[in-house]
Amino acid sequence: MKDYPSVTDYMATKLITFSPDMDIRAAMNTLLKKKISGAPVLNAKGELIGILSEVDCMRILIEAPYNQDPTHNKDKVEDYMSTRIKTISADKNIFDAAYEFVHSGYKRLPVVEDKKLVGQISRVDVLRAIQRLEPDIKHIPDSWKGREPAMPDHKKTHYNKNA
Repeated sequence: MKDYPSVTDYMATKLITFSPDMDIRAAMNTLLKKKISGAPVLNAKGELIGILSEVDCMRILIEAPYNQDPTHNKDKVEDYMSTRIKTISADKNIFDAAYEFVHSGYKRLPVVEDKKLVGQISRVDVLRAIQRLEPDIKHIPDSWKGREPAMPDHKKTHYNKNA
């Protein structure tokens, strides 16, 4: 199998993170201000304990009619964050990340090493990696050498310029 680049070559490392006791509205303001769709939630030890996404924040509106008790204040990140987290190990490559994205539906995966958050890889990061890979797949069998079929013009890309 081809040697693919590591997820650590393409992951983001300067992440915005939240703490579980942070005010949910402050976290929402951060998501809006930074134009991001979610961020990891870390405990005091720096361990990944959740993810807060836009969808998680929308639960405030959905749950409001059910929480009319003024003493019931769900106003912390920990009350809305997702705790079922799919992560990827720092020793995995972009093929592994692409496989996870295709089969899970997630848009981003926290990258962990020894249970610590070291970065985050997104679908866009994997696309960037794919774009930089040189195509080395032979699409035409050797037995067709000298009599390769011509590719129709509407199927040509910059990767397969044979005429």
